[in-house]
Amino acid sequence: MRNTYDFTKELIQSVKPDFAYNGNLADWQPKAKEKLRSLLGMNKFTLCDLDLQIEFTKEHPDFTEIRFTFQSETGYRVPCHLLLPVGIENPPVMVCMQGHSMGMHVSLARPKFPCDKEDIETGDRDYCIRAVKEGFAAVALEMRNFGEVSHNNYEPQCYESAVTNMLMGRTTLGERVWDFSRLIDLLENNFANRLDLDNICCMGNSGGGTVTAYIAALEDRVKLAMPSCAMCTYKDSIGAMYHCACNYVPNIATVFDMGDLLAMAYPKYYIQVNGITDDIFPIEGAKKVFIDGKKAYEDNGAAEKCAHVIGHEGHRFYADAAWPIVHKMLGK
Repeated sequence: MRNTYDFTKELIQSVKPDFAYNGNLADWQPKAKEKLRSLLGMNKFTLCDLDLQIEFTKEHPDFTEIRFTFQSETGYRVPCHLLLPVGIENPPVMVCMQGHSMGMHVSLARPKFPCDKEDIETGDRDYCIRAVKEGFAAVALEMRNFGEVSHNNYEPQCYESAVTNMLMGRTTLGERVWDFSRLIDLLENNFANRLDLDNICCMGNSGGGTVTAYIAALEDRVKLAMPSCAMCTYKDSIGAMYHCACNYVPNIATVFDMGDLLAMAYPKYYIQVNGITDDIFPIEGAKKVFIDGKKAYEDNGAAEKCAHVIGHEGHRFYADAAWPIVHKMLGK
């Protein structure tokens, strides 16, 4: 007797998206973005007063740290840290989104739990600290269900929230994209005189990389996106094995594959990062996504604006390989 899960995994292998990139970017892209917004439930979110609350400002040898929270939806507050590098006027911005970890403190290289130290030291997950060293202002954004906003004492806890969202036509990915866009609104309203808002970038690994990919597809104010260990065909990754519920968007595999998210990101600079032995985002599916998405750039004479970094290990970020490409692309 075949089990149900194996049957379902077999079914997705034959699914073909019916709105994949078709070679006509000017016609396809705006319609694709609107369809993606609908799939994510973005119409379920409403603007509210950002209600910025700065909790502290602290001087460090290499940066000034501003800890703040803001309201992205009525009644929901997003914790963040902004690091402003010393001696750089109006630096570009890198918004850093942690994956399934104990929270954004990992990006800040401030271990709170035994597992944090290994995450930081073996996976280049101290994104904010590295971004400052590279001359960027860095923002640590606490994503929904992680860290300080987890309902399980910092332990990543997405399942209950993700499936409850689906009952209402919302998605957790949509929430995370929304929080990012409201953060950009806040930076424009409150920090424009201290940042180069023409050079807003975003990055993250794993769950943070997944959100980066969806942000890049939809948020026009982003100049460069760097999703890591997240880009892979749906049938080879989240449709082939256990993944957290926050990765799933109802019906999306019948409409798009992840290469279409890359195509939607044009004309942004785009650096896709994968690990060659990453067993949850397998490298062959990752390569297919990049090749498929890059077609939109090639068709518009901009192949140099996207790059694929393949690290020599598994499910982690590869800072030394990726950051030189960031600088080359931005001309900094």
